[in-house]
Amino acid sequence: MVRLSLALVLSQVASSVSASAYIQYSTITGYFLQDDNSTNATTFDYTATNFGLINQTYPTDGANAASLTQWQRFAGLVANLTKTAPSNVQYKLLFLGRHGEGWHNAAESYYGTPAWNCYWSLLDGNATATWSDAHLTDNGIAQAQTAHAFWLSRIQQEKIPTPQTYYTSPLYRCLSTANLTFSGLPLPKDRPFRPTIKALLREGISEHTCDRRSNRTYIHVQFPTYKFEPGFPETDQLWTGVTAETSTAQDARSKTLLDGIFGADKSTYISFTSHSGEIASLLRVLRHRAFSLSTGAAIPVLVRAEKVAAGTSTVSAQPWTASPHCTVPPVSSVSGGASGGCVCPGGVAPVTTMLPPFAASA
Repeated sequence: MVRLSLALVLSQVASSVSASAYIQYSTITGYFLQDDNSTNATTFDYTATNFGLINQTYPTDGANAASLTQWQRFAGLVANLTKTAPSNVQYKLLFLGRHGEGWHNAAESYYGTPAWNCYWSLLDGNATATWSDAHLTDNGIAQAQTAHAFWLSRIQQEKIPTPQTYYTSPLYRCLSTANLTFSGLPLPKDRPFRPTIKALLREGISEHTCDRRSNRTYIHVQFPTYKFEPGFPETDQLWTGVTAETSTAQDARSKTLLDGIFGADKSTYISFTSHSGEIASLLRVLRHRAFSLSTGAAIPVLVRAEKVAAGTSTVSAQPWTASPHCTVPPVSSVSGGASGGCVCPGGVAPVTTMLPPFAASA
């Protein structure tokens, strides 16, 4: 099954990227520890490593290099890349930040991944918490505040170039994380924190209710200074509760997102506030090594984007799939199989229909 609404969204990029060309992305490595295969993503702490920026000299360092910070000298390198690039090539530094811990993360930890994937994730919540379009937990709020403090330290101590544009997922946990991270920072007056909500920057779209966004009116009431991208619909047109994106479909969506941004946004430094699955997809499209982020963490990626002549577009709608699940908490789960890995009580076969709302959270 191909989601027609997603196919329509994918077609929107045609206005900014010519049908006779496509944008080819690559990551420029050698500048950040996260680029290095020897860096362990599980134990890596971006706040303890200056965002992972490697201490080194650059060919663009001038006579005053000794008086500049590592980030100031790196900004000089990026400026030179941009200045000397051919007309069909762009360089951008993307700061990809994952949201702080949400109630869905806490629930998965509490129930365990098998029970979460096979049952609980399909509900809106339980008797004590709601995780549909999950909000941040207290721990998630603290993680976003840590990100804020780190950005403040980099601005004050390293003179780090701050984002010129901010984009965020439409899901509440990202909207909150972006606000807690960037609001109140000493930003340039001509580059304030006023993020744009991008529909395609959302998490991988599964049957999980945490992947269902709130309506536009509610988002605007909660975050009145945020901008919506043109055409952002009132209700969620992509989440069904029955079918889910494949990784291939998500990568096509991520490619469309990047094509739209690189085709229209002239900024060099850009912030994305998104999700673990979506950031993993973006890294694949950007040809960066896999690098998982813990909740609240961030990764900078130096991107080279080249517009290449081509006869056909490389972006297309991809099929979605249905994931079997149990109608009550599962006994366990196994790897793969026709049942989707869910082992339901009493040998009952898993279903692919939407579960009714949890009564206590209605």
